[in-house]
Amino acid sequence: MKMEVIEIAEKAKRIKDNISKVIIGKEEITEKLLTALFAGGHVILEDVPGTGKTRIAKSLAASLDLDFNRIQFTPDLLPADVTGLNIYNQKIAEFQFTKGPVFTNILLADEINRATPRTQSGLLECMQEGQVTVDGETRILDAPFFIIATQNPVETAGTYPLPEAQLDRFAMQLAMGYPTQAEEVDIINRYINDDPLVDLQPVCTGEDVLNIQDSIKEIHVSDSVKEYIALVIGETRRHPSLILGANPRGTLFLLRCAQSYAAIHGKQFVTPDDIKDLAPDVLSHRLLSYTTGDSDQVRGIIREILDKTPVPTEVF
Repeated sequence: MKMEVIEIAEKAKRIKDNISKVIIGKEEITEKLLTALFAGGHVILEDVPGTGKTRIAKSLAASLDLDFNRIQFTPDLLPADVTGLNIYNQKIAEFQFTKGPVFTNILLADEINRATPRTQSGLLECMQEGQVTVDGETRILDAPFFIIATQNPVETAGTYPLPEAQLDRFAMQLAMGYPTQAEEVDIINRYINDDPLVDLQPVCTGEDVLNIQDSIKEIHVSDSVKEYIALVIGETRRHPSLILGANPRGTLFLLRCAQSYAAIHGKQFVTPDDIKDLAPDVLSHRLLSYTTGDSDQVRGIIREILDKTPVPTEVF
């Protein structure tokens, strides 16, 4: 069932307000998580421990009345621990499939870079195709399916950096950041007696999410905005400081996320400002600079490109 833009914006606000009962001062991160979810993508949250990455994922799941699973990635984790495996049942003399934690609606892949590349690759089919294939049999995952992966950017001991092919499967890469002093005081007051996450109630259903995902495809994108997206993407491929520019998957994610972002803000059409707001989050993890691993530098290059790229004036 299609949803009107006003209804999408209202539901998004309801979810954001609910999450704000637990997470203080991260409205922009919450909004972009919803943007990726409604766009049908996945998110990687990168920041130092203790900044609320796991808590914001749990708060989102609790707000949506959806199944939620968490996987703590470790070096000894196997692909079957993620996807599931066939186990021989002696009573009936046949193999039975035991589902792994990936069979859920919202999956928190905590510290994903602590697992080996072999285990990380177990998520590729899930993320791209929404399915799991074990021993030649394919099983479709329930929709909506949304992965929030976390990783610690400052710790390298015992970690396995995600390869570019897997990073490319994420719609956005976000960083939580530290709270301000005022927000820190609010956190103390909020948590001094109780944990608000325990009592958090759903404010949106899985059916609502599916309807929103279907509806945002109708958000209008003018020819001039399409050309603007293509121009920005093209500039990432020509920039002298970048070894690798954005690929067509990045183009499509930027388009779909911009439609989702516009709908969350109650707009019927995408504007260049939507593209500017989202481009660093959608493109930064797809680009390679000569200073590899410097995310801030890559984001700076994207902002430089956005500043220099002519903005269309006609967007209707």
